Amino acid sequence: MADDAKQKALDEKERKKAEVRARLEAAAAGKKAKKGFMTPARKKKLRTLLRKKAAEELKREQERKAEERKKTIASRCGPQKNLDGINEAALQAICKEYHQRICQLEDAKYDLEYAVRQKDYVINELNIQVSDLRGKFVKPVLKKVSRFEYGKFEKLMRAAKKADNDFRTNLKSVGPSTKYKLEDDVKESKPEWAAGVKEAAKKGEE
Repeated sequence: MADDAKQKALDEKERKKAEVRARLEAAAAGKKAKKGFMTPARKKKLRTLLRKKAAEELKREQERKAEERKKTIASRCGPQKNLDGINEAALQAICKEYHQRICQLEDAKYDLEYAVRQKDYVINELNIQVSDLRGKFVKPVLKKVSRFEYGKFEKLMRAAKKADNDFRTNLKSVGPSTKYKLEDDVKESKPEWAAGVKEAAKKGEE
């Protein structure tokens, strides 16, 4: 009996371990599958579908523009004339009709260009008024300066200042200059005529 109970306990323990292991493996497999949803094959397929969709959209856009161009040409130039087997008078009439249509289109083109110039002038005036309201000057966009460039500038300034100090200290110091000092004990020289007058006065006294 004791052996049977012990065996049952071991079996129950192993069964619980197996259940726990199975749950952990299932959870790990689910996380792995969820994390790796976009496999390389799926990414390649998605890129192919996106390229195909973009090509279809581009083709439809080109077809739409071509159809719009045909309609515009037909509305401006009229239906295409059949020139097979017509005489000279009919050909001249067709040329005159086309010439009149060209003149009309040129007039419309001039009117549109004039309207565009007027609107551009109005827009320019409004921009000037906006600039005046903002303070007549637009705030410039400041250029970003890296810390490396700023440090480099500071180093150059320090080096220039140090060179200036070294230059001043290397100058030769001299005392007060006596090169151009006048001598105090230089005797005053008298003119010759003053000496002659003095000698004559002495002789007269004798």
